[in-house]
Amino acid sequence: MKSVALAIEERTPHGIATGIARLITTGDLAPGDRLPTVRELAAELGVSPATVSHAWQTLASAGLITSRGRSGSFVRAEPREWLPRRYRGLDGQQGARLDLSRGTPDPELLPALGPALARVGARADTASYQAKPDIPELHDLLRATWPAPVESITVLNGALDAIDRALAALVRFGDRVVVENPTFPPFIDLLEHYGLEAVGVELDADGMKPDAFAAALGTAPAIVLLQPRAHNPTGISMTPARAEQLAGILERSRTAQDAIVIEDDHSGAISSAPDVSLATWLPQRVLHVRSFSKSHGPDLRIGAIGGPRPLVDRVVARRLLGPGWTSRMMQAILHELLTHPSSIHAIDEARWAYAGRQAALAEAVRAAGGWLAGGDGINAWLRVADERAATVQLAAVGIRVAAGTPFQLGEGQDPHIRVTVGALREDVPAVGAALAVAQHA
Repeated sequence: MKSVALAIEERTPHGIATGIARLITTGDLAPGDRLPTVRELAAELGVSPATVSHAWQTLASAGLITSRGRSGSFVRAEPREWLPRRYRGLDGQQGARLDLSRGTPDPELLPALGPALARVGARADTASYQAKPDIPELHDLLRATWPAPVESITVLNGALDAIDRALAALVRFGDRVVVENPTFPPFIDLLEHYGLEAVGVELDADGMKPDAFAAALGTAPAIVLLQPRAHNPTGISMTPARAEQLAGILERSRTAQDAIVIEDDHSGAISSAPDVSLATWLPQRVLHVRSFSKSHGPDLRIGAIGGPRPLVDRVVARRLLGPGWTSRMMQAILHELLTHPSSIHAIDEARWAYAGRQAALAEAVRAAGGWLAGGDGINAWLRVADERAATVQLAAVGIRVAAGTPFQLGEGQDPHIRVTVGALREDVPAVGAALAVAQHA
């Protein structure tokens, strides 16, 4: 193992942390390796123990090392080995003054559940195994607000549940799936679970790049999986013009004539972009997924999938062999939240608050000499010179972000970090300045 002290070029807390991070990146320090004690390294570097201690705190906040009390500090092993591979490191366990890593909504911007629970009362049917899986009033509301005419809709336990069940019904081992690059890490884990090959398509400000999309269709994919609005991690929302263009490319493709589109509109209610779906032009080839976790509450675990009846029926039939249906009590609560004036007002306020936070942070980064494109929804995607150096730099000032690698397909991608802008309530100029510095770290 390379000497820790020899790798440290600058004897400040940040310089020490950066030197250690570089050793971890190169593999000179492996998961589980024991680090020198604070006093040992301080003596070797000729600095105070407090200086090294601050460096250790920075590395711990960045998720690179862990303390085992009197046993010492160690390079952190892969967290939670039972988690799917790309979920690891995105759980936000490490403490930070400001955690912008989780990709979750601001709890203060969610509509109040208490009044909705009180209003629902005994109206929900909780006693029957034989009733239809969806309560009629929610089903009718979803149909009326769907982004395109739809033959069939059913309620499921969130967006990822809907996508999982759709894939299980539609794909075979070895099929190819066209997906945005970067994309939501659990999508990649899910594709790997089913033995599918991901074919990445780069994005521009309007969505999937048309030329890259056409090239990806040349691989004869079975599925196109995309996020039409508030894309995670980039915050990009596809324009209606781009959606029409992509639909036309898919319709004309000779190698993807049977490909089905699955759209994950996970943040639609809090997106400031117009509703959009390729189903407007390809109604028999699109399964549109709508989730309410980001807007109305993650623990509701409610979403819906809609599209051609034969495809939705396959999802419904398979679910009957598992949970059967999504709790009708939870459906009644969601319907109440979607229709009561106070909840509708709360969602409107959240939508504008997130849009304001996106614009304010982008402006703050630019004012400090960096660059961040304003996005939609709760996440932003920041290009950096070095991913690990950027996360360490931000951890040193108490800010936690998500490393970009788990979101990206293939090797040699430009380094990025994901910033959950939705969690940023105050100190925007200071955070923007910190991100601008980290961008060039």
